[in-house]
Amino acid sequence: MTLHATIDRVTDRIRQRSEPVRSAYLGKIAKAAEEGPRRAHLSCGNQAHAYAAMADKDDMATTRKPNLGIVTAYNDMLSAHQPYERFPDLIRRAGHAAGATVQVAGGVPAMCDGVTQGRAGMELSLFSRDVIALAAGVALSHDCFDAALYLGVCDKIVPGLVIAAATFGHVPAVFIPAGPMPSGLPNDEKSKVRQQFAAGEVGRDALMAAEMASYHSPGTCTFYGTANSNQMLMEFMGLHLPGSSFVNPNTPLREALTVAGVERAAAITRLGNDYLPAGEILDEKAFVNGMVGLMATGGSTNLVMHIPAMARAAGVLIDIEDFHDISEAVPLMARVYPNGLADVNHFHAAGGIGYMIGQLLEAGLLHEDVRTINGTGLGGYTVEPKLDGARVRWEEGARDTLNDKILRPASDPFARTGGLKQLEGNLGRGVIKVSAVAEERHVIEARARVFSDQEQVKAAFKAGEFTEDTIVVVRFQGPRANGMPELHSLTPTLAVLQDRGLKVALVTDGRMSGASGKVPAAIHISPEASTGGPLARVRDGDLIRMDATMGTIDCLAEDFETRRPAAFDPSTSSEGMGREMFAFFRTHAGPATEGAACVV
Repeated sequence: MTLHATIDRVTDRIRQRSEPVRSAYLGKIAKAAEEGPRRAHLSCGNQAHAYAAMADKDDMATTRKPNLGIVTAYNDMLSAHQPYERFPDLIRRAGHAAGATVQVAGGVPAMCDGVTQGRAGMELSLFSRDVIALAAGVALSHDCFDAALYLGVCDKIVPGLVIAAATFGHVPAVFIPAGPMPSGLPNDEKSKVRQQFAAGEVGRDALMAAEMASYHSPGTCTFYGTANSNQMLMEFMGLHLPGSSFVNPNTPLREALTVAGVERAAAITRLGNDYLPAGEILDEKAFVNGMVGLMATGGSTNLVMHIPAMARAAGVLIDIEDFHDISEAVPLMARVYPNGLADVNHFHAAGGIGYMIGQLLEAGLLHEDVRTINGTGLGGYTVEPKLDGARVRWEEGARDTLNDKILRPASDPFARTGGLKQLEGNLGRGVIKVSAVAEERHVIEARARVFSDQEQVKAAFKAGEFTEDTIVVVRFQGPRANGMPELHSLTPTLAVLQDRGLKVALVTDGRMSGASGKVPAAIHISPEASTGGPLARVRDGDLIRMDATMGTIDCLAEDFETRRPAAFDPSTSSEGMGREMFAFFRTHAGPATEGAACVV
């Protein structure tokens, strides 16, 4: 199938924009690769320190077996990462069977946005991505590894690990997922109880029972938020093995896929004939494929910041106009909560990623000619993993949807476009996700209520102050203000207002969760208010027009351009819960439109 003209044009635009930095990047990793297996350059003393604790240290000292380094985000506080506790032993056994040695190179932190929503700790969340990249860099700095296995799932963890994998781009990289928890209380029922609690209709005991029935076992949360969007992304970009993203933890197939991932890592080192450095996988075509997957699945808006940051680490420059243009060309093929009632287990059963990739390739909406850890182009990702004894084999995947209420062909999608829009006007640049927003709410013109944090919004709601159509402006939430926390805890409040018949929208220089959906939200507005961005000039009562159809966002006050911006008070978010230690990150973060990162 001929490549779609828009996908071709956007890819070429990214290639041209990136050419100087991408060429320099490829030269850097090529030079690193020319030096051969890195540990060969270590002194005997250096090597003895590196191998002292290994049971097979004599193999390391006397043979040319590949040495695989594990970078793990394991902790047993996060349900998504708890399954990784068993992975190092499994990986060691699989590595030895494949003729390799294995070491845990290091661990990286992994925090849960579900725990920190609405709390001070959420102000560390986005910057934890940079910390993860740095920690993974420390793990790999020992220069002992012929390939790296990255164990991570959730919101900032995968992007941070990809930044590290790109930075050490001469080292082959295989990402090993852990899988989603089995289905529990349906996500729409959980959301309904949250709204009932916000409206005072049920007590905390009912809310707690619903939450515990939804989040109930090891594995990733089952809604299609940032964590599961990450897993989709790794498969569309060729860093996972085919069909591995949404296989449940602690199952024989999950274990067999992990073993297969280790075998691939051992096979693609520079010691063999199939050397595949991570930096060559992470090119402009891979990132375009990832963006196509994001739009076709209705994935998390957080990836609109993470993808540019990951790409920049590989010398690829992505702009939000690229997301917008790709979204206009790519149909929405999936309905997974919050964009539908199904969860990721239902999505996987309906045909999942393999079906979608096949459909999108046939429609000319994906680059097939990419390098992947599977040793194939993207056409090798239309298959489905099955158990064959204790091993995995791949069969032809579904060619027809197995549930058209969840997954539809590209020729008959749920929506013609992916539902992500760029917004631009005198309030700055940002994005809005409309895939779950009713069409009659795509354009809202209403008076503004201006707040400096989400708690002020909740207090105004409890005081009964929202009685008319309102655009809620929550400013000073950008990366340089308070670390750009998610404002997901506003979702039940705003949803209640919307259900009362009001037209309501959110405008913010902060983020919303990948689980947010039906309330229109203009997010990531840049320049941010704390640096004098336009949101700092908005006042209560200003008429604001947010038009997702035309892609505009403007304050209609006549004197708007001449106003003095409101000043940000940094004392509100500079201390407590470790925020003191993150002052450097707040000072040096880039704009949201470029990924809001410090390390790239």
